[in-house]
Amino acid sequence: MGATLPLPMPAPKERDFEQTRKQLEGWLAAKLPGATAITVGELGGPSTSGFSSDTLLFDARWAQDGASVERALVARLKPRGMTVFPEYDIAKQFHIQQALAGTDVPVVPMHWLEEDEAFLGAPFYVMGRVEGRIPTDNPPYHQGGWLVEATPAEREALWWNGLEALAAIHALDWRAAGLEFLERPGRTPQEAQLREYEDMLRWMGGRPKELLERGLAWARENAPRDEEPVVVSWGDSRIGNMIFDDAMNCVGVLDWEMAALGSRELDLAWWIFIDRHHSEGIAAERLPGFPDREATVARYEELTGHTVRNLEYYETFAALRFGVIMARLGQQLLHYGVLPEDSDFEIDNTCSRMLAQMLEA
Repeated sequence: MGATLPLPMPAPKERDFEQTRKQLEGWLAAKLPGATAITVGELGGPSTSGFSSDTLLFDARWAQDGASVERALVARLKPRGMTVFPEYDIAKQFHIQQALAGTDVPVVPMHWLEEDEAFLGAPFYVMGRVEGRIPTDNPPYHQGGWLVEATPAEREALWWNGLEALAAIHALDWRAAGLEFLERPGRTPQEAQLREYEDMLRWMGGRPKELLERGLAWARENAPRDEEPVVVSWGDSRIGNMIFDDAMNCVGVLDWEMAALGSRELDLAWWIFIDRHHSEGIAAERLPGFPDREATVARYEELTGHTVRNLEYYETFAALRFGVIMARLGQQLLHYGVLPEDSDFEIDNTCSRMLAQMLEA
């Protein structure tokens, strides 16, 4: 049998934190004309979520116009080494979140975009750090982390508040927000999605992946034929990409690397499937308080006025999308020596087993 989550995180390429700290001080000096006494504190990073990004947390201080300024900041860098995705568009992520400032979507304030890799070895952007907690992916939040200690009422509130943020994303007028750049080539947004994951499967190579090939053929054959409303699709829509305050309000929506234009159901199905993966998929009991699938769909329809259609198709497509990502993750974990050389995680993992069951249903 293949490995199951949680797994150790792959070791990132070595980074000299002290050198990086000094480089950030010099870079900030160029971004803050007139500022003096610029200092960057000790660098840190998240340890419980995500495999695709390179993230630095730091505090910065400076003096300007006779006042002392202190900021809690986060730098998101284009990942180095063996990456999960074929492309990682730092500028796209920055501009999406910048465009959403002032809308009903709770996004973190964007400060600076740096596309010159000469400063830190990769393009990056710097954003504000919002106080709060993020449900863990490693271990998945039904199995470990701070939500295990939360009450059922707190978990329910977190789920509904997160769903409200998702509904707010889908309510955006993407043209008025200047997000036309999210359009991708294809007859429909779903056609573009199918092409993207077909291309990703070819790009990663590795062992033959008959199950994923069968899933792609199924997804293309069964794609909805009716015209679907097009919204901003967050792409990686899950509570593990949200910051919550102590009252379980969503105060930040993170990780926009998978964003595109698409159907509402693309995000809603991913939201439901990832939670299912983090419980049923890893043989963990779902924590009390989390609303079920039916209640989630009903609440989404209430929030949006949209009648959910084709959800079963998009749930299977979510398993396929995550299956492709998990196959690449298996290659990454093998590359970094986290898994033994004889591991079959690339073709047999928690997600692939769920996909097989869904295709056979």
